Amino acid sequence: MATTPEHVDVLIVGAGLSGIDAAYHVQRAFPERTYALLEAREVSGGTWDLFRYPGIRSDSDMFTLGYRFRPWLGAKAIADGDDILAYLRDTAAENGIDRHIRYRHRVVRAEWSSATQRWTVTADHAGEPVTVTANFLFSCSGYYRYDEGYIPDFPGTDRFAGPIIHPQHWPGQVDVAGKRVVLIGSGATAVTLAPAPALVEQGAQVTMLQRSPSYIISLPDRDGVADLARKVLPARPAYAVARAKNVALSTAMYQLSQRYPKRMRAWIRGWQERWLPKGYDLDTHFNPSYKPWDQRLCLSPNGDFFRAIRHGKLDLVTDRIATFTESGLSLESGRDLDADIIITATGLNLIPFGGLALAVDGQDINLPDTMAYKAMMLSGIPNFAFIIGYTNASWTLKADLVCEYVIRLLRHMDANGYTKATPIRDPAIGPAPFLDFEPGYVLRSLAVLPKQGTRAPWKLHMNYLRDLPALRYGKLTDPAIRFERG
Repeated sequence: MATTPEHVDVLIVGAGLSGIDAAYHVQRAFPERTYALLEAREVSGGTWDLFRYPGIRSDSDMFTLGYRFRPWLGAKAIADGDDILAYLRDTAAENGIDRHIRYRHRVVRAEWSSATQRWTVTADHAGEPVTVTANFLFSCSGYYRYDEGYIPDFPGTDRFAGPIIHPQHWPGQVDVAGKRVVLIGSGATAVTLAPAPALVEQGAQVTMLQRSPSYIISLPDRDGVADLARKVLPARPAYAVARAKNVALSTAMYQLSQRYPKRMRAWIRGWQERWLPKGYDLDTHFNPSYKPWDQRLCLSPNGDFFRAIRHGKLDLVTDRIATFTESGLSLESGRDLDADIIITATGLNLIPFGGLALAVDGQDINLPDTMAYKAMMLSGIPNFAFIIGYTNASWTLKADLVCEYVIRLLRHMDANGYTKATPIRDPAIGPAPFLDFEPGYVLRSLAVLPKQGTRAPWKLHMNYLRDLPALRYGKLTDPAIRFERG
């Protein structure tokens, strides 16, 4: 190891969707500055490389999940996972970002020193510590824990004779031909897997077992407006038209769900009735206990989920598990489900900033004691930003805005000779949970996340149209952030 650590101007943690976005903005705005991306895994792509289960796809349209600076040119608006991964890697390669990625560097600790005005970041590389220093630290590792998914403590799992598979750790090719497959879960992963061609087209009889229903809606996997715009406009303007239309549509649906939940529930139910067989028991299987968009809506491209039910390839059971048995599952209702394979699409675990431990001037930071400034920086922590996307819209919409804001912040610091920018928490502003969102993976993790505040600039807005003017054009100076010269 070198005696003097490598130094970069901006250090980005993560080489997935957010990290590539951040790298593009940094090198475009500051071609003279140095930067690096530290990636824990051996390849780029983040979530889109990690998840390999059959049928994996976006649950947001690619005109908003794609980057603002690089049009999505694929035919499908709801794209397959492989196509999204290729888009990310092509973006990195075309812009030379891939040359700045250090693979198998899992960042474990970052310490800020006011004496040196820089971060000292320690990463684990194949069991050896590697140290990098940086003026600005940008966490783009999301909040999913990559090394393990969430599996409830089901009784009797050791009794089951067949394989139990979590989608986060899909073991390559799985022989399901003629097998009875029970899929536990009701979220986006389960709704994606249940009608997946890799299961149903091999002759598997799939039963989706849900403890409680989710809202499931269908959209075409192609975007008619985008297809029309592409015929009459060049690629970039056509992309902008489709992006604007989908931002407006998704924002309107969320706002209507929040303001008129009964009407939205009735609209979704009426639409499902048209897809499902006459007399289907919607009250049992499609009647969630929560309001629309209290949890993320599940997407069924071209109605594939409903088609699988209608064609007899997918059974839906709403019940609770009493215990695993040698041949499947015993349910609390007394019913038994026979299974050859059980898939536990039971959710994810969250880990903020990939498990990175932070310290400032020798004091370890307890994340729940911090408050998020503009949902992208943390109180008391200098020269640090993070990307956590929207829960009610495409992740990249928020990532693009955060990247633009960070560039503006760095330019403001350069113009005024500042070397340090620190959000300072106002003790008069009360704390609130960081995410006002009710899926299990969020509720299980609130205790380890930072807080948000009860008013701006500490309050998190899940509204792209509201964030856009504030983050892209709004003032950089306010009493809540302190700028200092070294």
